[in-house]
Amino acid sequence: MSVQEALEGIDSEIIVVDNASKDDSCEMVKKLFPNVILIENKENTGFPKGNNIGVAQAKGRYLCILNPDTVVSEDTFTKLLEFSEAQENLGIVGCKLIDGTGAFLPESKRNIPTPKISLLKMLGQSKHYYANHLSEDEIGKASVFVGAFMFVERQKYIDLKGFDEDFFMYGEDIDLSYRFLKQGFDNYYFGQTTVLHYKGESTNKDKVYLNRFYGAMKIFYKKHFKTNFLFDLITDVGIKVFSFLNNFKQKGTAKKLYTSSFLISEDVMLKEKIQTKIDAEIVVIKDISDWFTNGLPKNTLLIFDGNYLSNGAIIALMSTYSSSTTYFKIIPQNTHFIIGSNSKNDKGEVFVF
Repeated sequence: MSVQEALEGIDSEIIVVDNASKDDSCEMVKKLFPNVILIENKENTGFPKGNNIGVAQAKGRYLCILNPDTVVSEDTFTKLLEFSEAQENLGIVGCKLIDGTGAFLPESKRNIPTPKISLLKMLGQSKHYYANHLSEDEIGKASVFVGAFMFVERQKYIDLKGFDEDFFMYGEDIDLSYRFLKQGFDNYYFGQTTVLHYKGESTNKDKVYLNRFYGAMKIFYKKHFKTNFLFDLITDVGIKVFSFLNNFKQKGTAKKLYTSSFLISEDVMLKEKIQTKIDAEIVVIKDISDWFTNGLPKNTLLIFDGNYLSNGAIIALMSTYSSSTTYFKIIPQNTHFIIGSNSKNDKGEVFVF
C-alpha cells in the first residue's frame, strides 16, 4: 500500500511474486490491489528465482527489489529517480533502513564481506563489515546492499543475469552487489530517504536460518574467493560456534506491558475501535511534541494513524523516538488492522479491528 502512495505521478507498475504461500495472501492482493500484477508460483522457488521471475515481466527502466515487510516513504522513488538520473556509471542504489523499533539497520550499507572480514564479524568484530565511512544520512559510494531494498536499472540487472539462483535465500544480494562492482559500476548508498523494514517478518533466526545464511556465504566465497581446506574448516567452526551462541540470545516477546499508550490521530472514535487490541489505556493526541518535551516515559506505545500521518512522517517519528522502551504500531491508510513489532527479533504482529 505504501508503494502505491509513493508511486503517485510516476509511470510505473507493481509486480508481486508469491512463492506458494500457504495463507490467503494471493486472494488479499487480488481483492484489495486489483491493478497489481500478481505472479503465483506453484512452489517456493527461493528469493533469487522469485525476483528473477518478476523482473522478466517488468517493463520499466528502473527496478526496485523490495521485501513485502516494508513501508516506504512517499518521496522514496521520486528522490531515487532524481539521484539515479544524475549518475553516469550507476550500479545499485540502497537507502536508509530502520527496523520496527525505529533503530537504524547497519546492513543498509556494507563492505565486501571478504573471508577475513566475515570471520572477524562472527567473532564479534564488525567494524569493517559495515560501510562506516558514511553516516546514516549521507550519500556516497558503498559496496553491498540488502535484498530488502535495491534500486537498479532493469537492463543492467538483466545483463548481469540478475540474482544467482544457486542461492535460495541470503547471500544473493551480496553476490549481485559484488558483481556490479566487478563490472566497473558504482554502487551508492542514499541516506536521504528512509524505508521501514520489519526485520524478522520474512524469517526467524533459528537453526534453519543459520544453516541457510552461512551455507549461502560459503557459496559466495567459493564463487568469488580462492579458498582452501583451512578456510573451509575455520568457516564451519565459526558457523557452529555462532549457532551455539545464538541459542542464548534474548528473544523478542510477543507482547509487552505498556505503561502508557498514545494514538496519534485526529479521529477520536478510532480509539474505541482499537482499545481492546491494546493492553493499556489509550490517549488520543495530535502532536507528540506538544506532550513530551523531555523525551517519552518508559514503556510507551505510540500508535500512528496512517489516515492522519504520511508514511514519511511516521518513519521520521519512529527514528526520532526510537529507544529500548518505546514501541510502535501503525494503522495503514484505509485499513482495519494494526501492524508492528515489539522487538527487532520479533516477527511482528497484525491486529484486525
